[in-house]
Amino acid sequence: MAYRSSRSSRWERLALRAGSVSGRGQGVASRREASLALGQWLASSGIPPQQLYLVLPGVAEAFRRGFAKSSRQSVPAPLLPPLAGRASVIVSACNEAGSIPMVLRELKRLPFHEIIVVENGSHDHTFAATRAFEGVTVIHTPERLGHDVARAVGAKMSTGDIVLFMDGDMPVPAEKLSSFLVAADRGVDVALNDIMPLLPSFGRQDEVTRCKAFLNRMLGRDELEANSLTAVPHAMTRQALDSIGYENLSVPPMAQTLAIRRGLRIEAVHTVDVLSVNRKRRTNRGKDNPVAKLIIGDHIEALGEMMKDLGPRLQWGQVSRTELALRRNSL
Repeated sequence: MAYRSSRSSRWERLALRAGSVSGRGQGVASRREASLALGQWLASSGIPPQQLYLVLPGVAEAFRRGFAKSSRQSVPAPLLPPLAGRASVIVSACNEAGSIPMVLRELKRLPFHEIIVVENGSHDHTFAATRAFEGVTVIHTPERLGHDVARAVGAKMSTGDIVLFMDGDMPVPAEKLSSFLVAADRGVDVALNDIMPLLPSFGRQDEVTRCKAFLNRMLGRDELEANSLTAVPHAMTRQALDSIGYENLSVPPMAQTLAIRRGLRIEAVHTVDVLSVNRKRRTNRGKDNPVAKLIIGDHIEALGEMMKDLGPRLQWGQVSRTELALRRNSL
C-alpha cells in the first residue's frame, strides 16, 4: 500500500530541501541517520505544534526523498523521527482472513517493539493468516469478545510505552500511523483520529456522531467535537492506560470520560479515513442498527457515571435554559 501526500505544501518543500542538505557527504547512510537528521530538522523547522502531526507524513516522506537522493543511499519508507519510548500495537480481529495480511504488512514497516493480534471468535482462517507473520504475538479466544474488549485485553498484555490500537479489517498506510506514534511519544496522552473532515454538516450527522460531540461538550472539551476513542486508529501512553484502567477500555466513551476528567492531554492528531473503508456488515447498517445502539448505550453509561460525581447538570451548574441553549449552539 503506497502512501501519497494529498497535496504539496510549503513544509514539504522545505523538508525536501532540508533532507537534501542533510544527506550530502553521508558515507554509508541508513534509516537511522536519516531519522536522526529528520528529528533535528523538525526541532528547528518552525512547524506550529498544532500542525505538526497533521503534516508529518508528507513532511517525513519529502525529507526522506531528499536525503536518499543526495546521499545516493536507499532509505526505506516510512521515515520517523527517533522515538524515545517503545511502541506496541494492538490489532483486534474477528473473521478478517482477507484483510489481516495487509494490515500486518503495513505495521511491519514501523519500528514496533511488539505487534499483538487479539483474534477472537473467528470462523475463518484469521488465526492461520496471522500466524504466518513472524514476530507477531497472537492472543486467541474461541468466543467473540468484540473489538473494545479485545483492545482492553491486548493493552493489558502489552509492554510498550506507547500503544497504538487498530482493527484487523482496516489496512492503514504506515506513514499515516506514524503521526499517532510520534504524538504519543512527544507527550500526547491520548492521540485521536481526527474524523471531523470526513463528516457531513451537523444537520446530516447521525445520532452516534451527535452523541460523541455531546459527551465531549458536557465534559468541557468542545474543541474535540465528535472525535472519540470509539474510532481507530488511536494511540495512548502507558501512563494514560494506567490512569484510565485497562478494564475501562472496553467502554470507549467511559475511557474518554476518565481521560478528560483526570486531566490527560487529549488531541485529535491526524485524519485517517475509516468511514469509507469500514467494512459493511449486517450489524452496522441501517437506522437503529445493533452497533449504533451499543455505542449510544456506552455514551449513556459514561454520562450516567459522570453525573454521579458532578450532578445531573454536569459542568453547566445552575444556568438558565436560555443560556444553556446559547452555549449549546455556540452563540
